[in-house]
Amino acid sequence: MRPGLLTMAMLVVAGAARADDDCNMPMADWQPRAAVEALAATEGWTIRRLKVDDGCYEIKGWDRDGVEVEITLDPASLAVIEIETDHEDGRHGRDRPEQRKE
Repeated sequence: MRPGLLTMAMLVVAGAARADDDCNMPMADWQPRAAVEALAATEGWTIRRLKVDDGCYEIKGWDRDGVEVEITLDPASLAVIEIETDHEDGRHGRDRPEQRKE
């Protein structure tokens, strides 16, 4: 393989790996912030901060048990991509929706 093609192949692979953490929805397909706030209320989440990070909605706040959380949502479907928790005893956790037990 020629050096230029090898470099390009490595960039494509690196970009694909990084893209996993990003949401790549056109803004025209996004749910409004009010829908995120309504979802949070339904789930019992208290929002301290709602922002966009890497193209995803990100909620920083507390869950219904008062545990500090950071929740990443798909901006179009509002599906939970990831939930990070910060327990008072110093434990940290990270869940993907398929790992959560309700």
